[in-house]
Amino acid sequence: MAEKIVIDPITRIEGHLRVEIEVNNGVITDAYSSGTMVRGIENILKDRDPRDAWAFVGRVCGVCTSTHSLTSVRTVENTLGITPPPNAELIRNLMASALYIQDHVVHFYHLHALDWVDVVSCLKADPAETSKIAQSISKWPRSSVGYFTDVQAKIKKFVESGQLGIFANGYWGHSAYKLPAEVNLLAVAHYLEALEWQREIVKVHTIFGGKNPHPNYLVGGVPCSINIDEANAVNAERLAFVGNLFEQAKTFVEQVYIPDLLAIASFYKNDWGAIGGGLTNYLSFGEFPVNGYNNPESFKIPRGVILNRDLSKVHEVKSDDKDQIQEYVNNSWYEYSKGDSVGLHPWDGETNIKYTGPRPPYEHLDFSKKYSWVKTPRWKGHAMEVGPLSRMLVGYASGRADIKEVVDATLSKLNVPVTALFSTLGRTAARGLETLLTTGWALEFYQQLLANIKNGDTRTMNNEKWDPETWPKEARGVGMTEAPRGALSHFLVIKDKKIENYQLVVPTTWNASPRDPKGQRSAYEESLLGTPIADPKNPLEVLRTIHSFDPCLACAVHIYDEKGTHIHEMKTY
Repeated sequence: MAEKIVIDPITRIEGHLRVEIEVNNGVITDAYSSGTMVRGIENILKDRDPRDAWAFVGRVCGVCTSTHSLTSVRTVENTLGITPPPNAELIRNLMASALYIQDHVVHFYHLHALDWVDVVSCLKADPAETSKIAQSISKWPRSSVGYFTDVQAKIKKFVESGQLGIFANGYWGHSAYKLPAEVNLLAVAHYLEALEWQREIVKVHTIFGGKNPHPNYLVGGVPCSINIDEANAVNAERLAFVGNLFEQAKTFVEQVYIPDLLAIASFYKNDWGAIGGGLTNYLSFGEFPVNGYNNPESFKIPRGVILNRDLSKVHEVKSDDKDQIQEYVNNSWYEYSKGDSVGLHPWDGETNIKYTGPRPPYEHLDFSKKYSWVKTPRWKGHAMEVGPLSRMLVGYASGRADIKEVVDATLSKLNVPVTALFSTLGRTAARGLETLLTTGWALEFYQQLLANIKNGDTRTMNNEKWDPETWPKEARGVGMTEAPRGALSHFLVIKDKKIENYQLVVPTTWNASPRDPKGQRSAYEESLLGTPIADPKNPLEVLRTIHSFDPCLACAVHIYDEKGTHIHEMKTY
């Protein structure tokens, strides 16, 4: 008889995520993912001025801050035929780069590393051996015996006080942990360092967008002017500071993040390099335009689809093809006016929160009915994984030299084939490799911006078509962005100068959605199948795979048995 385990909540970028699994003979045989909070921001946007949409949609998420605002201004510009000046595109790229770098580092160390790192184990470590390991894999200066001794003493103080603080209530001592105590100590030390470092890179958002989180954006450009001699503009001093922030980020990623990633992966590659692969289809909308947003072939991260893990062919993604993207609600707590079994393109999308059937609170989900607030998107009928792994695979399959170089070099260091990317560990590694690439791209964008300014081009805004009187009576458009967590798109219909319909298809919609009318699982559900569970009361392995997609964690994860009895509570974040 299958044993049922409920983990609720596992927080995602737009609320809370619930996962139910069935375990037979120590292996997951079925899984269900449920988004348990309603969003409905599409309804809030109706009848508003489309130029204001960025300020509303930016509040969808406080973790991938700014990416929805960027997508929104791209959507309005696409709808109205507005082309921002080159400097605005470069500044947007710099802001997006800062988000990628900060978000990926925070995910690795503070949201995902503790699925691989046994914090309490570091108390058994020999700081001298940890120092030796650190100096063998990196030239990062904080690697002395004394430094690691101090970190160990700090953790020991937490433990002896009975209050582990930020490390409380983990699955410490779990049999699924494999790192030696000395590597655990190294990872914990860098966990603490990353807490301090990550707050610096987001200052890029403050310089160009006025604040973080939720920096300002502007349809037609960016909300800052460039004048190298003006105190109240983006001047020479602030530009130099931006360059310094990206140089520091490059150093941290190269000397801390990537060495730690490789060190941890080397202990887990033989099993977790083949667990959690899930779907075989990957979608990327592309990101970082270098020749205008309307020329996706020039993006640093290419746009495309891979089907059935066939890296010999990349399928074209067309933003205006209504036959490509459709959303279903057959298993979601919404209703469509034409029936719940039909798929709607987002331009025709509906967010009708009228469903009156069973919803939370509940003991167990009824999977024969609706069981999630997340809709179910499909690309030409295919379930797709989105995120850093998809981006790196599409870039690799597209033959992008810089992406192929960093992927091949990493696989060579770990002595694993490219197929190892199709796994939980591969998903985690892809995020690190993307961060490494982004630090280099950001410095390219920075130098291009400086070159434009030196050549006399300081434009950051295109005011054409800003006046609603110049708009057509009806228009529709789409904005596509690669958020840190994956493919993000906004679809807009304007009528009589106001928003008639606005639909968001976000990364978690692709990855965490319930089954479609064909019964196809989405990425979260599919990735859990076949995962071994050593201890059903402490399902660390489930968290390891789900976190590899980078959902945002809740403050508490509760686990129940099939009778609804409370078994365990894990406080994390």
